[in-house]
This record gives sequence, C-alpha cells and structure tokens, in this order.
Amino acid sequence: MAPKILCVAEKPSIAKSVANHLSGGHVHARNVPGNQYVKNYEFDFAFGPPWGNCSVTMTSVLGHLTSNDFPTQYKKWQISTCRELFDAPVITRVAEDKEPIARNITQQARYSKALFIWTDCDREGEHIGSEVRQAAVEGKPGIEVKRAIFSNTERAHVLRAAQNPVPLDDRQVSAVAARIELDLRLGVIFTRFTTLTLQALGGELAEQRIISYGSCQFPTLGFVVDRYFRVKNFVAEKLWSIKLMHRREDIDVNFAWRRHRLFDRMTVVILFERCLAARHAKVTKLLKKPTSKWKPLPLTTVELQKLGSRFLRMDSQRVMKVAEDLYNKGWISYPRTETDQFDKGMDLTRLIERQTQDNAWGEYAQGLLNGAFQQPRGGRNNDQAHPPIHPVNYVAQGSLGDDERRVYEFVVRRFLACCSDDAKGESTTVEIEYGGELFAATGLLVLGKNYLLVYPYDKWESSQQLPHFTVGETFEPTEANMTEGETGAPGYLTEPELISLMDANGIGTDATMAEHIAKIKEREYVMTQGGGGAAQGEAAGRGGRGGRGGRGGRGGRGGGERSGGSIQHFIPTTLGVALIEGYDSIGLDTSLSKPFLRKEMEIKMKEICAGRKSRNDFVQETLEQYRDVFVRTQQQVELLRAACRKYVFGEGGG
Repeated sequence: MAPKILCVAEKPSIAKSVANHLSGGHVHARNVPGNQYVKNYEFDFAFGPPWGNCSVTMTSVLGHLTSNDFPTQYKKWQISTCRELFDAPVITRVAEDKEPIARNITQQARYSKALFIWTDCDREGEHIGSEVRQAAVEGKPGIEVKRAIFSNTERAHVLRAAQNPVPLDDRQVSAVAARIELDLRLGVIFTRFTTLTLQALGGELAEQRIISYGSCQFPTLGFVVDRYFRVKNFVAEKLWSIKLMHRREDIDVNFAWRRHRLFDRMTVVILFERCLAARHAKVTKLLKKPTSKWKPLPLTTVELQKLGSRFLRMDSQRVMKVAEDLYNKGWISYPRTETDQFDKGMDLTRLIERQTQDNAWGEYAQGLLNGAFQQPRGGRNNDQAHPPIHPVNYVAQGSLGDDERRVYEFVVRRFLACCSDDAKGESTTVEIEYGGELFAATGLLVLGKNYLLVYPYDKWESSQQLPHFTVGETFEPTEANMTEGETGAPGYLTEPELISLMDANGIGTDATMAEHIAKIKEREYVMTQGGGGAAQGEAAGRGGRGGRGGRGGRGGRGGGERSGGSIQHFIPTTLGVALIEGYDSIGLDTSLSKPFLRKEMEIKMKEICAGRKSRNDFVQETLEQYRDVFVRTQQQVELLRAACRKYVFGEGGG
C-alpha cells in the first residue's frame, strides 16, 4: 500500500491549484465537516526520495489557526490592573471558528507518513505552518514535517517545490510568535488605559466604545499628524528671482538663474541692476551629451502599493487584495516580496513569450524576443525567499474584473519595461554670464523611447530644442525681469508618501503596511480626501464612532477603497491629533507616536531569524521598554487629558 502524504496550504485556492497540478487533473474532492470553504483533495503523486509513489490528501487552513488571549481573570477593564498584563500568562488556543479545520488536519495526520506544508513563504506563513504542524502532531506525534518552497502556482514551479521540500524554519516561527505576544500585551494594555482614561472626560468620548492602540498604527498616525501641523503652522516667505529670456530663430529660450531665488529683496535688486547695466550676456559653456532615463527596477511590494495608489485609482489595501487574488489564480507571482533583482538563471524570455498574444502589449513583447531584450537592472534588496513581482501566465484582459485588469496590466507592463532598454536622449545645456550672474537653459531631445513605449506610468518628453549658440558669443537678452513670489505650503500626506515613510522607518513589513493604514482609517483617527483635501490647517471632524480595532487576521475578507481618479490625502481627525499631541507632550524619550520603538522591534525580529537573539530575550527587553513608557504615562496622564480637551472638545483655544 502506498504511503500517505498530507499536504496543507494556507488558502483553499492554493490547495485546489496545487492539487490540480500534482494530480494532473485526476483529483477527488471531499467536503470538510464544519467548514464550507475547505476541502480535502485526494490523488496520487510520485514524490522524490525517500517517499516515492504516495497517496496524497491536500487540504488547507484559512490563515492562522490559533489566537492568543489572557485568562478569564484579566478580562475586566480596569486602569488599576493594566500594569499586571505585562507579566500575565498568555493562552494560545485554536480559534473557535477554526476548530473544524484543525480537527480535519489532526484526523488526516493519523494515517499519514509525512506532512508537507504549503503556506506562503514568508515569516507569517512559517508561523501558520507551525500551527498546522501542531495540529498534525496531535494526530500523529512522530509525523515527519517538511515545507514546500514556492513563489507562484505555475505548474512546473509547483512540481519542483513538491520534489524539493525543506524543514520548517523555527527561527522565523519564534520571531512571529514573539511579535504576536507583544502585539497582544501592548495592544491590550495601552488600549484599555487610553480608553478608560479618555472616556472619563465624558461627552462624545464617553460614547466611544474603544480607543485602540497598535505599535504600528500609532507611528503611522504620527506621520499624518506631523505633516498636518507642518501645513497648519506654515508661514509663507517672500522670495525674489531674476528671469531671463532670449528669442532666437523664433524660439523663446528661458534661462534659469543659478541662485534660483533669494529671500532678501534688496540683494536681488542690486544683482538685477548689475545685469541691466551689463546689457550683454556672454555664452560661457555649451554642453551637448547623451542622456538616459533608466528603466524601472523589478517590482517589490512597497513599490506596487505606492504606484498602485498613484496610478491605478485604488488604495494600497485594495491593490494588495487584488494582487493576492491574481496570485491565487496563478496569473502573477507571490505579491509580498522585498526583492528587486531577478536571479541570473531565471528564464525571463519564457515569461515574455506568454505575453505576445495580447492585443495591447503583445507586439512589444515580440519585439523583445526578436532582439530588443535587455537584462533587467538589479536593485540592492533580496529577501532570499521570493523573486520580484512578475506575470506568471497570460490571461486575456476581458477575463478579469476592472481592478484585476488594472493591477495585472501594471505588473505585466512593469515586467516588460524591466526587460527593455533605457530610454535614450540627448541633452543640450547653454550657460551664460550676465552682469556677473550665471544662468542656464537646457533642452532635451528623446531619441529612443524604448521602455517608455510599454510603460506609460513614466513620462520623459522632448522639450523645445535650443537654437544655435557659440561659446564666447555675446548677445543682448530679449527680456530680463525681477520677479516676486512666496514659498508654497506643503501638501497633506498622500498614501505613496506615507508608505515611503513607513518603509524608511521600519513600520510594519512590506506585506502589512496597507493593513496599518487601513486601521487608522477604520478607527477614525484619520480621514482621506482627494485632491486638495480640507481647508488648510483644519483637522477633520471625528465623524461616526470607531469600531473595535483588533489585529487583522490572515485569510479574512479584504477591505480597501476605490479612491476615484485622484491621489488621496490623509487628514487627522480631532481625536487623532489629540492622541498624538497628548502622548508627545508627556515627554517620553521614545514617544508611542514615533517610529523608534517599533523599528527596534523589527530589527530584533530579524536577529531572531538570523539566530542571534532568542524569543524570550526579545520579548523581555521590549516589555521593559514599554513598561517604562507606561509608568511615565500614568504619572503624566493629565497631559493626555488636556490634549483631548483642547482638540476634541475645543477647550482652551487651539
């Protein structure tokens, strides 16, 4: 009798896809009692040594199987007991709605020789794999456990993954377990403390069910509030400049002042008078040189979210949800990756060939195969787990929904652009000296658009060509003017800018940034507005009541918003401003609204993954840091109350 192998994927769609590939389409599906989404797929497959020909049951989970909580005696909300939660025991158990799924794994494992885990190949997926392992061990304590390494559900890739399993990475499991414990403890402690403290102020805060805290959400909110105050407190400054224009060969050539602008009017007046007194300008340098606009780097998750928000008319959470759906259907590679370089051995021409049938970019793809192909640029990042995001298979655009079509098209065009040549051009610069001041004019001639032909998201256009000038010649400028202006206020924070700030400061991972942004909107700490946003310096009203703000689980329903045609701007609500101002005013060395504590947590999680730090050391070090923050906050809690009175209730000015 052939040995039995149990395979478990992270999502039902992946289980179905992998089962179809491994079985060659000869698969029998059975329902799983207690859950309408999960099925058991039964088929035969020849694994590599030592298993050989095996009977396989392929099933799945729906994200995390387990959840963490405190024992019953810690359920009561009291400020006096918040501090106890730093040391209270934490219970890990299978979530009630996941019990049928865990029971199915336990039952199937009893008759299996080995367990193959097919969860996503990232830290979170590794932890979900450990939960699957625990459920299987309860059915068969000695079961052998392996995990498949894969980044897309293309058939050949899945077959290779099945033949080359590796052990589960328990270091990554420990890192995520530590983060889950800290998120629970710190989230509950500061959420209870903040909610109970501010509800006591009465008014609309008394009606607020919960004012929640998250160690990623608060720094994310902090970025929004910081920009809000930069807008609110902005004071325009007068500035002056010198503009120069010369008409030659029916072309108006505008020369830019090397100093650009000055903030002292009298100085500019003196310099301008010198120019007028000189009357003639002299050409001091003429430079003509080839120039290029570099093609984009291979696509990472952060770039997909930023550019999706900018060009695809949907927010980052929606972009990621659509990308996940495209991945689950086998059209694109795994959309959570930090890697911006393709492996040298990857057959990119095979992927390009699949795109030649498309009406929009098929001809361009064929041109790459006919000799225009260039090796993609390589960035600095490689997470050693997944390649850059790229199309895996071709799908006709008419077969996709509207959002799916736009995301898929962007991924394909980005990939084809990466495999193209840089755009080529020629730039001409004329520098002149006029009354002792330097001015310059630049012209651009685009000679070869190359990657720009398939990638409309970048713009690089020829400017009006410069007429003929000769070094050493002199001429009397047609127009010379002294202009007056003022500095412009910064805009409110856009989603691409916010994602860039989160990425630079280590707030969340490439896969979770969109979730954190969605949370501060859901909790009504910020609102979004298209285009110009609210009136300058005016915080948004609080609107409706915020919902309960627990951590988003994996595998659940995706949210996200369509943002119309304009980029969304984030404006804090009065409650959002009050929370950040209140915690900042306490004078903590590392405020909860700043990114430093969370960034340090992310660094330490990487140290666990590298084997340089233990889970226990990381948890204890972090809890001690936050314990100090909590004690200081308790001592100066009146400052938090005062901020809420000022911003939420409008007391005391502001």
